[in-house]
Amino acid sequence: MIKEVIVVEGKSDTVAIKRAVDADTIETGGSAIPKWVIDRIRRAQEKRGVIVFTDPDFQGERIRKIISRAVPGCKHAFIKKEDSQGKRNLGVEYASPEAIRKALAEVRTESESPDEQITMDDMIDAGLVGGAQAKERRTLLGGKLGIGYANAKQLHKRMMILQITREEFAEALAWVLAQEEER
Repeated sequence: MIKEVIVVEGKSDTVAIKRAVDADTIETGGSAIPKWVIDRIRRAQEKRGVIVFTDPDFQGERIRKIISRAVPGCKHAFIKKEDSQGKRNLGVEYASPEAIRKALAEVRTESESPDEQITMDDMIDAGLVGGAQAKERRTLLGGKLGIGYANAKQLHKRMMILQITREEFAEALAWVLAQEEER
């Protein structure tokens, strides 16, 4: 049984989570999250902790941001796009139990003040901003760090909030560069 309550977008996501692990969920019902759902999430955070586990798309990211602003200190689980591909859409509901368990094993906790901040200059130097390979590098880096794909600004913010250390960043970047060399 997972101690924290997992926040998902809808009923199909709850079904997928319960196929993979023994856990309780709260469903947002989409990105127009009612106040009473935010209040439930806040209570769950106070009592048991919360893991936000949304789809790897625009709406999922929007929901994640809304919850993070309203309920500080949440944990976050990210699923890769390729692990959540349905016939027409992306979603937690399409992920295999193994992919869900992997994402939950790599949960990250929010923090507004990580010890070793990664700067935007670090990201530019790493080729993660601008340039022909920046998007591919961000995709690989986000996957390796277990924090999902994001544009440069959001990736930087996510690394700060989720306490990615300079060491983790350097190791993941070295892995990304090794992947490029193999191609």
